[in-house]
This record gives sequence, C-alpha cells and structure tokens, in this order.
Amino acid sequence: MCRTVPDGRKPAPRRPHLPLRPLWLCRVCAAPWPCPVARLALRQEYAHDRIALSIYLCTVLHDAAADLYRLNPHDGPDPAALYVRFLGWATLPQP
Repeated sequence: MCRTVPDGRKPAPRRPHLPLRPLWLCRVCAAPWPCPVARLALRQEYAHDRIALSIYLCTVLHDAAADLYRLNPHDGPDPAALYVRFLGWATLPQP
C-alpha cells in the first residue's frame, strides 16, 4: 500500500528518528534523543522483549553519558536527568 498526498504525488519516505552523536539529538526533529517518535518506535520494535529494550537503553545511556561528558566536562550531564531521558520512560507500564 502506497501513501499519497492530496495532489497524487508520493510523499518523501519517512526517516527514522536516530541519534546524532555526540550531541544525542534526534537527526529528524532535533529533540533530545530518544525523542517521542523514537520512543514509540523502540516500544514497537521491542514490544515482545522489554528486557532487551532495557539492556539496549542502558547501553546507549552509557554511550551518551560518555559523549556528553566529553563535550562539556565542567558541567557534565546530570545522571538523574539522563536516567529519566533514556530509561525512565521505558520502565513505565504499557497502556
């Protein structure tokens, strides 16, 4: 099934909301990654393996903390804020 826009043209393909390292911003919407769209995509991708999602997010949290600290060693990233950003949303029960 192919989506079309009102004038009949095919729309541009959707780009995945991936992180731009070392800033850890979304490459598409420039929000802090994981942005809401990336979170939704990750929940869908790992819908049947929430433990694997947590392990993946722990890995990227570790990478992000290292990258963000390297960018700004004097005011390094707040560990609590990084936890909420990378893991806090994933531990909430699914609706």
